[in-house]
Amino acid sequence: MLDFIVKRTLQVILVVFLALTAVFFLIRLSGDPTALFLPPDAPKDQLEEYREALGFDRPLLVQYGEFMLNAVQGDFGESLRSREPALSIVLDRIPATFQLAFSALALSILIAIPIGIISAYKRNSLYDQIGVAFTVLGQAIPSFWLGIILILIFAATLNWLPSGGGGSVIHMILPMITLAAYSVARFARFTRSTMLDVLRKDYIRTAKASGVPVRKVLSKYALKNALLPIITLIALDLGVLLGGAVITETVFSWPGIGRLLMQSLMNRDFPVVLAGVFIIALIYSIINFLADILYAYVNPQIRLK
Repeated sequence: MLDFIVKRTLQVILVVFLALTAVFFLIRLSGDPTALFLPPDAPKDQLEEYREALGFDRPLLVQYGEFMLNAVQGDFGESLRSREPALSIVLDRIPATFQLAFSALALSILIAIPIGIISAYKRNSLYDQIGVAFTVLGQAIPSFWLGIILILIFAATLNWLPSGGGGSVIHMILPMITLAAYSVARFARFTRSTMLDVLRKDYIRTAKASGVPVRKVLSKYALKNALLPIITLIALDLGVLLGGAVITETVFSWPGIGRLLMQSLMNRDFPVVLAGVFIIALIYSIINFLADILYAYVNPQIRLK
C-alpha cells in the first residue's frame, strides 16, 4: 500500500509540474504584456525599462527556470495590475468556487441517482427512454449556451432571478444549475449502467423471488453494491466541476477562481494565471489521489496496477 501511495504522490507532482510548464509557455504566445500597463504614447526607452523591471527582457528559458524555482517555494510573483501577491489573490477566490462546485455536486447527486435507479429498474420503459434521452441531451449541451438560455428565460424575461454576481444564495441558483447539468446527465447514465449490472446478479433474483419488497431490493441490495463505483465517479467529478467553473463563473460573473483566470488572461496578468492554474491542478490532482487511495483500500487488486 505504501508503494502505491508513493507512486500516486509522484504522479500528482508530475501533473502539477506539467500543467504549470504548459501554461507558462502557452501564455507567452499572447505577446509581451508590458505595453498594456503603460500609456499608448510611452517612449520606447520607458517601455524597455519597464520590461527589464518585470524581467521580461531575459531569455524565455531563464524566466521559466526562475519561475519554477520560486514556485517551489510558493512564490508566484506579484500581479502585474494590482501589485499584490498572485497566490493570495487566487486563494481569496477559492471559497466562492468551492461553494459553487460543492452545491452543483450536491444537486447532481440528488437528481441523478434516483433517475438512474428508476431508469435501470424500469429498463426499456417510457421512463427509461426519457431518462436516456435526458442524459444524452445533458452531456451534449454546452454549459455556456445553457447558461445564456437560463439568463434569457429566468432573468431577462421572467425577472425571477439575478443574471449574475454573487453574495447570496439566490445569485447561485442559475450558475449552480448550469454547472450541475452535465454532471446530472453523467451520474444518471453511470448509475443506470451500474445498477443494470447489479440487477442481473443471482442474489437480486433470489431476493425478488423470496418476496422482498422492491424498494428494499433496490436500496438495501442493489444500490449498496453499486455504490462504490458511483462514489468514485462523484469524487473524480468534483475536480471536473472545479475546472468547468471557469466558463460558468464567467457567464454569470461569479466571483471565483474561474472568472479571475479569464480576466487575468484577458489582461495578460501572467503571475495570477499561473497561480490559478497551480491551485486548480493541485486540487484536481489531490481529489484524484484521495479517490485512488480509497479505491485501492477497498479493492486491493487496484494496487497492482
